[in-house]
Amino acid sequence: MSADRRGGVPAYWYDDTAVPAHARLLSGLYGAVTGFRRALYRKGYKRRLHPGVPVLVVGNITAGGAGKTPLTIALVQRLKQEGWNPGVASRGYGRDDIATPLWVERDTDPRLGGDEPVLIARRTGAKLRADRDRAAAAKALAEAGCDIVICDDGLQHYRLARDIEIEVVDGRRRYGNGQLLPAGPLREPPERGAQCDFRVVNLAQAATSDPTANAGFGEWPMRLIADQAQSLLGTRPLKLEAFAGQRVHAVAGIGDPERYFSMLRGFGIAVVPHAFPDHHRYVESDFAFGSKLPVLMTEKDAVKIPLTGEGAFASEAYYSVPVRAELPEAFWVSLLDKLQALPRR
Repeated sequence: MSADRRGGVPAYWYDDTAVPAHARLLSGLYGAVTGFRRALYRKGYKRRLHPGVPVLVVGNITAGGAGKTPLTIALVQRLKQEGWNPGVASRGYGRDDIATPLWVERDTDPRLGGDEPVLIARRTGAKLRADRDRAAAAKALAEAGCDIVICDDGLQHYRLARDIEIEVVDGRRRYGNGQLLPAGPLREPPERGAQCDFRVVNLAQAATSDPTANAGFGEWPMRLIADQAQSLLGTRPLKLEAFAGQRVHAVAGIGDPERYFSMLRGFGIAVVPHAFPDHHRYVESDFAFGSKLPVLMTEKDAVKIPLTGEGAFASEAYYSVPVRAELPEAFWVSLLDKLQALPRR
């Protein structure tokens, strides 16, 4: 099975390469099984659980990254500004003990809490519950005093009843070849996305400053803003422009590494790319690049680099590049209006 540069996914997901016959066969089986599961919840044969406070689900119908984590962080931060006390429910993909629920805090080991939950906890300070049963996580958050639950990557977790759904779409890759797994990148058919309350399109580091440009009908554009590099050892951050004209090792273990590399090139940085699988656990030998250049990595990767104690290998030349999500103010107005209109439980 061939793979492209988009995080190791099959090339035929996003280009004109022929889909293997076995993948088409398995795709039909996958569609039948997942469709039957959705029908069980839709018709009430399987029970949905609601925690008693508003539930906002962020997710996508494609496999791989689309920008859910930056959006989740932005949602928590804005809701806090508006007087809410949000909590985050997450599966915590890649945890050592996925079966045991865990309260994730800013200093939780990513091996225990998962890289994305630890990143969200560090950026927001919100209560975060990692549990593969998102309904149980939402209940725990409500009992802990949260008055709204944001479920990260939860569109397909139908056991959790929800009030608002936000689909996140990669603006460059969209739905790929439009086929279900494993023949294509779709977890669910495209019409599932149309059922969501909001569709946020991740335009990444869009060249335009117009917040509505490139957005299709019924879509809200999201830009990811990156302008600084923070040393992992805590020295003052540098502007990304400071690396313009330099060669750097760029490290990305995310769903679409090429997007990160392209962003750095946009600052005039000469990128030596190093793509790793999504949620990769780093060891010192991963950074044996053969030349001593600055290392610029995504914030999601940086949380997994041990800084102190046994096995620590960070250096002053290792930098994290954080991003923040920017959405039109009209999106926030629409979302807040929808929240205010929810019936009291």
